[in-house]
Amino acid sequence: MERLTEMKTVAVFPASQEVKVIDGQAPRLANPDEVLFRVLDVGICGTDKEICSFEYGTPPSGQDHLVIGHEALGQVVEVGLAVDRLRPGDLVVPTVRRPCPHLDCRACRSGHQDYCYTGDFTERGIKEEHGFMTELVADRQENLVLVPSDLGDLAVLTEPLTIAEKALAQVFWLMQHRPPWLEPATDPGDRARGLSALVLGVGPVGVLGAMTLVAAGFRTYVYSRELPPTDRTDLVQEVGATYVSSQATSASELAASIGNIDLIYEAVGHSEFAFEVLRVLGTNGIYVLTGVPSLQTLAQVDSAGLMRDMVLKNQVLLGTVNAGSDDFASAIRDLQEFKRRWPQLVPALIGGRYPPERAAELIFERPVGIKSVISFQQDHIRPEP
Repeated sequence: MERLTEMKTVAVFPASQEVKVIDGQAPRLANPDEVLFRVLDVGICGTDKEICSFEYGTPPSGQDHLVIGHEALGQVVEVGLAVDRLRPGDLVVPTVRRPCPHLDCRACRSGHQDYCYTGDFTERGIKEEHGFMTELVADRQENLVLVPSDLGDLAVLTEPLTIAEKALAQVFWLMQHRPPWLEPATDPGDRARGLSALVLGVGPVGVLGAMTLVAAGFRTYVYSRELPPTDRTDLVQEVGATYVSSQATSASELAASIGNIDLIYEAVGHSEFAFEVLRVLGTNGIYVLTGVPSLQTLAQVDSAGLMRDMVLKNQVLLGTVNAGSDDFASAIRDLQEFKRRWPQLVPALIGGRYPPERAAELIFERPVGIKSVISFQQDHIRPEP
C-alpha cells in the first residue's frame, strides 16, 4: 500500500460547533507493540449524534477537534517489532475504552477498564482520544481483536453487539448463583431455556440484543413505540422474537400476556419509558439498563412501589457500560452464529455504506435498515439513487 501523508478525517469542533471532513495527518508506528491499520468501515450510532449535537465529546488535550467514530473495522497494513498476534492483511476490530493512569484502580490495572473506578479513562472517538472515522489508525496490539476473514461484511456490528454481550455475561453469572435451584447449562443454547426476556427499543442495540437473546434460548419479546409493519419490526419477527408496539399495548397488558418476565434489556435511553416498564419486571427478575439518556423532562415515578417490588420480588437492577476485550470476542462469535443461523437476513442489518463526506448528514438521519456505515472502501459504497 502506498503510504499516505494526509487522509480524510471526520471531526467535530466543539468551540465553533462544526462537524466537517478535514485533511488529517497520517499516523506512523511510534512503539514496537503498535499496529497500523487501514479503516474499512465505521458504524454510525446515537452516541455520534449526541457528540455532533455537542451534548458531550471531548477532544484530546491541547487540540480543538475530536475525530469521531468508535464502531470500526480495519485491515492491518504494518506491525511493530513486538507484535506477535497480528500480521498485515488481518481484519481487526478496535476496542473503545483505554485505562485510566491511576495505580490504585484495580479495574484498569487488570485490563477491565470498562469497570474503571476513577472515571479518568479515555474513549476513542468520544472522550479525549481521536476515533476511527479516518483512513489510517495506529493502536496497540492489545486493543485490537482479530476478525475471521469471512466476517468482514458484518464485523462493523461488533462494537454495538458488545453491549448485549457484556450485559448477558453478567446476567448469566447472576443466574448461576440465584435462584439457587437453577443449574448451569452446559449447552450455550440452553442457558435460558424456559425463561422470558423483554427488549426495550428497536434500534441497533435493541435488535442485536434480541438476536443474542433468541440465540441464547430466551423466549424473546421486543417492545417499542414503532407501529408494525416496518423493516425493523419485520426483522425482529424473522429472527424468532415477538414484536409489540407500545402504541397498541400497555406495559401491564404485555406483562399479562408474557407471564413472569425474567429479564428486561433496556436499549432505548428514555428514562420515563424505562421506569414505566420496570414496574412489570417479574419475580426474581433482572433489569439491565444500557441507555444513557440525554436531558429529558422530569417524570413522576412511583419510587415507593418500585422499591417495594424490588425488595419483595428479589429483583436486580443492573447498569452496564462499554465492554472489554472478552465481550468483543464473544460478539464476533455471535456474529458468526447469526450469519449461520440467518444467512439471508443478517446482511440486511447494514442498510448502506456511504462516503465520509456524507457522515454529518447521515448522523442526523434515521438509518436505512438497522445501521448506516461510513466506508473508506470505494468499491463498497452504495451508489446514489
